[in-house]
Amino acid sequence: MTAGANIVRFPAFSRLLHWLMAIMVLAMLFIGVGMVTSESVRYHVLVSAHEPLGLAILVLVIIRIINRMLNPPPPLPADLPGWQKMAATGSHYLLYALMILMPLIGWGMLSAAPYPVVVFGSVHIPPILPQNAALYASLRHLHTVLAFLLFATFLGHLAAALFHGLIRRDGVLESMASVGPTARR
Repeated sequence: MTAGANIVRFPAFSRLLHWLMAIMVLAMLFIGVGMVTSESVRYHVLVSAHEPLGLAILVLVIIRIINRMLNPPPPLPADLPGWQKMAATGSHYLLYALMILMPLIGWGMLSAAPYPVVVFGSVHIPPILPQNAALYASLRHLHTVLAFLLFATFLGHLAAALFHGLIRRDGVLESMASVGPTARR
């Protein structure tokens, strides 16, 4: 695609949500790694960031899904092989599912522990599951496994974006990365 071609861009609000959530999810993944590898006082600082950030991601992903239904994404290039279109669609569904499941599983895990889920200060959200040590252990393991899957999916999404932007140069990356006005083909 040549520079200056009409690129169908995501609406500005969609781009804002995308990049805000990308930063938040990446921060969450690194905070989570820091939490499980730290035995210092930093552990409590990381936990105090992890819980409200997870809740914020849950709220934003719901807003993002509604936004996506109201503002469907631009079409993928017509010459993109079918398997790549299916992979793109599948990876997006997986990202959305993980961005919903991870906070819910974390909330359930803390409820089963029982630990409060702190929004900020003394503001907590109520438990969603009964206290149960075995349930806590299962959810903690699931939370860890899904975190690795989320990280792998995130990296795959980034690799695909770079492939479109640097190799194919087909406007897919620019449709989300551009700060220019929304254009129509």
